[in-house]
Amino acid sequence: MGSNWNRFHTSVNQLRSSCNCTTDVFDSLNSYYDLAYQSDDQNRFSKPMLWIGYYIVLASLFCILPMVADLLHGLRNRKLWFPCKYFTLNAATLSVIAVAMKLPMDLNNPMPGHADQAAKLGSMAFMCTIMANLLPSLSTMDSKELLTNIIALGVLVITLVVNVYIQITTGLVSYTRVLHDGLAYDDGKNIYSKRTAIVYVVMLIMLLIIHTCSCLAILKSKQILESKYQFRHQTALKDQELQQTRRLTIERLKQHVRNYWIMSTTGSPQFMTACSATTSASGVICALSVAMLAIVILTIGPDMMDYQSDYRWSISVILITQSIGVLLGSIAPISRCFASLSFKLSIKWIWNHIKVFKVESYWTQKLSDWKQSSVPVAFSGHKCKVIIQKLKTLTLSFCIGFQKAVVVACKMMGLVPIFIVIWVLYCSHCWKWLKAKFSASDILLVKRPEHNKDLIQYVLQLQDDMELAERTLKGISKSVNCFIQRAEKRQPNHLMKLLEKSRGFEGVEKYNSDLVPPLLAQEFMDCWSLPLVTLTTIAISLPNIQNDMLENLLSSVSEGLVYVKLVEKNLNATEDYESIQKAAKTLWLEVEVYHRWFGNRLQKPVPQVNTAEKILQWFRDTAKNLVTEVEQKDMGGRNDDSMCRCISANSMYRITETILLSYHANTNEVSQEELFEKLSSMIADILAACLTNLPRLIAIKCHTSAIEKREASVHAAAQLLGETMQIINSLEDRELPSLNPDELGFIVKWSAYLKHHFP
Repeated sequence: MGSNWNRFHTSVNQLRSSCNCTTDVFDSLNSYYDLAYQSDDQNRFSKPMLWIGYYIVLASLFCILPMVADLLHGLRNRKLWFPCKYFTLNAATLSVIAVAMKLPMDLNNPMPGHADQAAKLGSMAFMCTIMANLLPSLSTMDSKELLTNIIALGVLVITLVVNVYIQITTGLVSYTRVLHDGLAYDDGKNIYSKRTAIVYVVMLIMLLIIHTCSCLAILKSKQILESKYQFRHQTALKDQELQQTRRLTIERLKQHVRNYWIMSTTGSPQFMTACSATTSASGVICALSVAMLAIVILTIGPDMMDYQSDYRWSISVILITQSIGVLLGSIAPISRCFASLSFKLSIKWIWNHIKVFKVESYWTQKLSDWKQSSVPVAFSGHKCKVIIQKLKTLTLSFCIGFQKAVVVACKMMGLVPIFIVIWVLYCSHCWKWLKAKFSASDILLVKRPEHNKDLIQYVLQLQDDMELAERTLKGISKSVNCFIQRAEKRQPNHLMKLLEKSRGFEGVEKYNSDLVPPLLAQEFMDCWSLPLVTLTTIAISLPNIQNDMLENLLSSVSEGLVYVKLVEKNLNATEDYESIQKAAKTLWLEVEVYHRWFGNRLQKPVPQVNTAEKILQWFRDTAKNLVTEVEQKDMGGRNDDSMCRCISANSMYRITETILLSYHANTNEVSQEELFEKLSSMIADILAACLTNLPRLIAIKCHTSAIEKREASVHAAAQLLGETMQIINSLEDRELPSLNPDELGFIVKWSAYLKHHFP
């Protein structure tokens, strides 16, 4: 195309030299040439804008999908405050949001079409929805993360607001098209776009203020909830200690999990944020932004495809995508607004809320602490210190007043959903009253469940005079029961069948003999998983055993190791066991996936290795040679890989040598079938001994020190209880060694006790 313009320019110069024309004619031709050339350049430069439009759509989808995932997660788990699990405020999220906000950030593109203008407004509504969804995620951060993320969010929002303000003042928003005759065309929709943009700017600023004020309240609120949680935790701990005379039964475990479930739910930072006045206000703003976007779309109506910007028809795709995002994304904030009211709704609470719009101390406590503290920077002069201190006091006093004003404003905005909820509840009570008139049996529903009275003491609230609504407490209690029942459907059936082969704990005593010296000079403490992996490796290498029996054993051990690793992680979490647990994990990956043991394919031994005894000898000798080879190769020091190989080979040597010693005492030759049964029985005994720690493990997992991880930890405990309920019942009547509870989590303690008391 550039060569054509060059030829045109050359032709004009030739015409000028050959023809006797005036200079004005040629100047006009050159000016037309320049305009046409610039227009052609503009068309070439604007070609990538269509792909940028696709990029905006993709970024919008990356925001919409996590918001929908959080919505579905809340519905599935009956958490109507919709905690942020997938869509959280972080650097990655902010980067994606910045891309999705490209249209209102664009200062250079006129975007004169109605669809262009609507897409800009739709992006601003989408930003309001995003901010309303992100509000609860602030409570999952510590103070440093809060500061970093709120500053980053503030920079993004302020940049967006400034850019939109510039477009409003320069006319890029409410762009007026000029017709070919030089007259301005205005159909009345441009002024509306300008006003709508101004309202969206105000809402974005309000949401940013709400986020900032929430951060200040979150820091103090988490401290209050933490102190109350620790008090309730000590109460629950004393109840558990009183029950240590008898082992924890399934019913006691359920009650224990339920208590901590209520503490972790009501004391959850996201639940706390969902119940705050700022959440109600953000829900109202989100609902307003949805209504305004709906009006915008209805206003442009048939002009939905009226795009005239360089983004071309991708504008319509952006508008549709982000409108869907606004519609779906607004469900959680609006529902969270009404749900937070229903959690605590009572006549007393409504009166306290409306009466004086009292601002609780935790909203301003952090600012007050900063106000009373001294300035950490050292100054040389006394006057300078006094001035700085006074400036700090005045600034923070203004911030405290502003914080109170924001909280009062949020509570006033919260009156809208309050009256809606009151009206809905009134209609609901009237309906129940009418039903009770015609059905006497419904009167029995008024009676309050007795078991809820014991659960009230585990409810955590920021205000002592605040009571959780009965329906909310009932719903939380019901949710933990449903969660356990769902987990109960995922029982490890293969593991249960294997545990039926265990009649005691003999395998824990006899898997490793003290008569067999270790190959390694450095002594390693044994763990539960490595003997299980080693014994399983030997068992599945027996060629005469049916494949279905081998597969069942492999599946059983695979299911069992899931819980064994949990026991080791929570009860054996010391440096002494770290390397041996890592060796077991590495070895099991090779055995389970590739059916190999250090590169040697299982079930395909050397031709002369065809009996049970020879297979054991082959494993023993190979393990011994492996340790020797590694020690000779790594004289300068072992790396992690060689250390894992040595630990695994040492375990194989000791176990095979122990089994061979027991066979040498037996005059009859042992078949592969008998060896398989013996190995299966030993594996079952070790698993049974390890899994007797499950009740204690569940009780431990109910509590964690980090408030942000507490709810997830209790959920894991409830799921573990549901999945292992049958296992706990089957092991409940077994007599355990007379060891301290802390010692029952170590196979070494078990083995030493059994060898001493049952030689």
